[in-house]
Order: sequence, then structure tokens, then C-alpha cells
Amino acid sequence: MKDKKYIPNGIKDFEIRQAEEKDVSIILDFIKQLAVYEKLIHEVIATEELLKEYLFGDIRYAEVVIAYYRKIPVGYALFFHNFSTFMGQPGIYLEDLFVQPEYRGKGFGKALLSYVARLAVERNCKKLEWAVLDWNEPAIEFYESLGADLKREWLLTRMTGESLEKLAQEI
Repeated sequence: MKDKKYIPNGIKDFEIRQAEEKDVSIILDFIKQLAVYEKLIHEVIATEELLKEYLFGDIRYAEVVIAYYRKIPVGYALFFHNFSTFMGQPGIYLEDLFVQPEYRGKGFGKALLSYVARLAVERNCKKLEWAVLDWNEPAIEFYESLGADLKREWLLTRMTGESLEKLAQEI
């Protein structure tokens, strides 16, 4: 979207806008709320300083949009570009999509996802992907209701910390 602010049709007093550096504390708070919901708060090591550096520094590794309802931040989406070798074209990976529990069921999550989908289309990306925890039935049902195809045959693979450092030394 060319504008920094997006007001979806049909949701009164609601807007989505691109995050700015001054929003780092809001972003970190949402990250922590999401981690609590996903029972992963013990994995959060993000700080405001890290977010400032990697989201708003010289190289921006990801983008964030924040949803506001009646001028109160109620949710966010964090995403970045990826590339499909099979398609030979870019895509967007949605790392986080979160709406505070008391604001769910009002269309805010769908509006955030629609916003990122619109960005993907505008940027000529051919796919939008994200992961969902296998126990999160409400999210799975929500995504399937929108037409998302769950790739259950794929397993998320991750390497961090000591394992990553060790492998990096193998070359």
C-alpha cells in the first residue's frame, strides 16, 4: 500500500498502519502476548534495542503493521519477503499475526491478513505463507475458512544457538 495508513471498509473506528520506530514498545508487547498465548514466552529474547536495529535500522529485515481500534493498538502482523525457487518468484512470509483476545471475532485478524495479502499482490509476490501450531484449532479453522491450504506434509525445521554456531564452523 502506498499510504502508511489503511482503513478497511466495513469496520468502524479501525485502521491499520505501518509501524514506525516509535512503536517498538508496542511491537515488543505484542510479541510477548503472542508468546504467552503460544506457551513460548520462555523463548522470547527480543528487546526494544534489537527490534529497533533489525526492523528500523539501515537494513530492515522485516516489516510490521499495527491494527488500531478506536485509536488503541489491538493487533499486529510482522512479515518479510522470501523467494520460491519452484515458482521462480518472490513471496511474503507472515511470521506473526496477533490480535488481543478481547478484540477477536470482530474481523481485525482477517483485516490484517488481507492487508498483508494485498501487499503481496501489489509487490508481485506469488504466495503468502505462515506457520500455525498444530494445537491451535481456532487459528487453523480461521485460516481454512479464508481458503488457506495447510501443508501438513511439511515439517518446520529450525536451527539456533549452539547448533547453528557449530554448523557454521563446519566449512
